Amino acid sequence: MDYDTIAAISTPAGEGAISIVRLSGPDAIQATDRLYKGKKRLTAVPSHTIHYGKIIDPDTERVVDEVMVSVMKKPKTYTREDVVEINCHGGMTSVNRVLELILDQDVRMAEPGEFTKRAFLNGRIDLSQAEAVMDLIRSKTDRAMNTAMDQMEGKLSRLVRKLRQQLLDILASVEVNIDYPEYDDAEIVTNQMLDDRSKKVRKEIDHILATARQGKILREGLSTAIIGRPNVGKSSLLNQLVHENKAIVTNVPGTTRDIIEEYVNINGIPLKLIDTAGIRKTEDVVEKIGVERSRKALRSADLVLLLINYHESLTEGDRELFQLIKGTPAIIILNKTDLSCGVSLEEVNRLAEGNPIIRTSLSQDQELSELENKISSLFFERGLSQNEEVCVSNTRHIALLKKARAAITDAIRASEKGIPVDMAQIDVKRTWEILGEIVGDTVSDSLIHELFSKFCLGK
Repeated sequence: MDYDTIAAISTPAGEGAISIVRLSGPDAIQATDRLYKGKKRLTAVPSHTIHYGKIIDPDTERVVDEVMVSVMKKPKTYTREDVVEINCHGGMTSVNRVLELILDQDVRMAEPGEFTKRAFLNGRIDLSQAEAVMDLIRSKTDRAMNTAMDQMEGKLSRLVRKLRQQLLDILASVEVNIDYPEYDDAEIVTNQMLDDRSKKVRKEIDHILATARQGKILREGLSTAIIGRPNVGKSSLLNQLVHENKAIVTNVPGTTRDIIEEYVNINGIPLKLIDTAGIRKTEDVVEKIGVERSRKALRSADLVLLLINYHESLTEGDRELFQLIKGTPAIIILNKTDLSCGVSLEEVNRLAEGNPIIRTSLSQDQELSELENKISSLFFERGLSQNEEVCVSNTRHIALLKKARAAITDAIRASEKGIPVDMAQIDVKRTWEILGEIVGDTVSDSLIHELFSKFCLGK
């Protein structure tokens, strides 16, 4: 299907080596050629070649920019349409002027994500692969990038399509038995057969969902709250983990008045570190607001790093913090071990309730490898998924897989209760449809529009 021709700037705004204007559609090459001056007409050059020339303003005949123009003819392009990429000098003025001239050539400004949307609509990629494009752009670690690349290459798609085929086989067997019961050689569908095959599908869905926890962590990162009473070393810990002085460190309690957020890569796991204000009772109005924000960050955290002063005995504030972290994965950090021990280690062990405890001296810049290893083992007990495994990370996909599991479980229960298979097959078909939403085979136009509207402009 041929759509109209669209264009957008595909590189971030600001100064840089190059800026790229991308076009896609039936008139992409012709529209660019009307502004381009080089050794050859772009309409006459071979596909997948790049050419030096100049973009000329047709009204003033002045040179707007020296450019390198890539010409890619359908169908072997990102969108399966004719695609042109104009490589301009980096900067705001020239690239915007080139885009303005392109839009004057009966070319429309692309909507966010419209290039990838066209790749999906033209059948080059399915919906799960399209979503992986944004996962790749937003990945914060090599492992997250590899997970997104696996999905872009179709690992999840192939597995989902395999499951849908298994469900179709069940449905076909049911239909044969219903429509042609007099055929002796037709497979006689029984509740036991439907039960066995449905359980096999559910087992495979469970196997995929088993990777969801670590997949979501790799995609979104762990929201990690650094908490402790004032002046215990929270900001020092943040600075050491990010290898930069992001937070002010002083001996004055209450220096951190608000939460500070920073992403850091810990053994391939993205951590969204939140350095909180010290949680304590205070009459300072500004500090009170910071303490309340700290409590809010603590309630929504995936992981808590609780710092305790090794040199001093536990306070009521420390004991309150131990109560606050109950039910949340936590690592207890005994800081200031360069000083004499003043804390009751027996009480700390009791209050930790099995959470790992490490000792360090942040003021002495001690290695934090033990902390990093504890974080890895806490969330990835058996290590990260191997390359051959599918790691599902997208929240929408996880929700749909859970719905599919519930639907196939309904089919299993129906067969176990002896309900006729033509009734039980309704749940099998529903499972097939839900899985189709992952790859985009059974998805509404409104959902497609919503998903691609979250993409960046020019992608």
